[in-house]
Amino acid sequence: MNTETLIQEPQHEAAPGAHVAGLQTSAGILPFSSSTPFTMGIELELQLVNRRNYNLASDAVDLLNWIEPRDLQKQIKLEMTQGMIELNSGIHTRVDDLIEELKGLRAALNNGARYLNIDVSGGGAHPFQHWNEQRITPSERFHYLHEKYGYLAKTFTVFGQHIHIGVPNGDDALYLTHAFSRYVPHFIALSAASPFYQGADTKFDSSRSNVVRAFPLSGTAPVHTRWAEFETYYDELIQMGIVASMKDFYWDIRPKPEYGTVEIRVCDTPLTIEHAAHLGAYAQLLARWVLTERPFVVGDDFYLLYQYNRFEASRFGLNGMLALHGATPSESRKLPIFEHLLQQLQVLEPYVQNEAEQQTVQRLRRIAHDRLSDAGWLRQMFAQRGSLNDMMRLSSELWMGEAPPPYFQ
Repeated sequence: MNTETLIQEPQHEAAPGAHVAGLQTSAGILPFSSSTPFTMGIELELQLVNRRNYNLASDAVDLLNWIEPRDLQKQIKLEMTQGMIELNSGIHTRVDDLIEELKGLRAALNNGARYLNIDVSGGGAHPFQHWNEQRITPSERFHYLHEKYGYLAKTFTVFGQHIHIGVPNGDDALYLTHAFSRYVPHFIALSAASPFYQGADTKFDSSRSNVVRAFPLSGTAPVHTRWAEFETYYDELIQMGIVASMKDFYWDIRPKPEYGTVEIRVCDTPLTIEHAAHLGAYAQLLARWVLTERPFVVGDDFYLLYQYNRFEASRFGLNGMLALHGATPSESRKLPIFEHLLQQLQVLEPYVQNEAEQQTVQRLRRIAHDRLSDAGWLRQMFAQRGSLNDMMRLSSELWMGEAPPPYFQ
């Protein structure tokens, strides 16, 4: 569960070349801080597991104290329960630079974990932990959330990747928030890594995505297209005491005005940092295309197929079916998510700006073509080993390793 976000200082001046329509029409209730368009950063919620039976280990507070160099502690944060820890990247324009930074953060985590005789793993859900055994992390906000949401707070011991993309103003942030929703099935399917939950195969590729939906302020953002309209809505909820800040919205995608970003929140944490970084680059490419081409008209019916498509991706991954509106009902259709992803990657080719982004496109194209997934790898490991404990051991070796096998490169 995300409670704090990216390491980023808010910028209060518009980026060069950025238009500031949102700021000009803002009611001033919730100022949107401009940031450099199409920059990216990611957050990764990670599992801490003991080496005895690979169940979750409640060692997050101790682990944070072992992080060296100490300066990196500001990029490694506590989460809702003590078997979780969150890793925050800096702000990047290139995916290869992001990967290099993540390697350094991973090394710091690995070194700290060795002192405590624990391991660190990716994946969207621990396969056999029990929610009622998790301990709330000592923090005023976490205890407040536990009081407010009851057992839901502990069931939120699931592990996601959040992707931030920089935008120049609030109006663009809202447009990108809505436009990204059309690609939520891509992000869920590409990151799916939680097939096992509470000791059983859920038959979902991403069971984590179902846990998130239990919260009252989950789902999608309201269909506002102007930041001033959104500010009025936000102010009403503030006045009623429903929210205290933007952190109280658990939407799949949300604007983050204090950082000047749009945040995608639907991804499971992948099993490797490389895949996590390439998902960030995919969001970066999509944003560059969306805010250049403006391919969608956002209206009241914009989310009519959203829940169906989200379910298909969570349940079946890349093999799920995507429903698409046509100009008339008879022209509406469905096609496999992997086919839609391949088509979109072709559309994005003109927006690729460097070799690293080209590698992202090639990698995702191979994943879509071969229908590879972390969920499939986890099921394969369980089938080979016959033990969820051993599967978790292999998963932690994969995340902590410096050289992922070819399948993950």
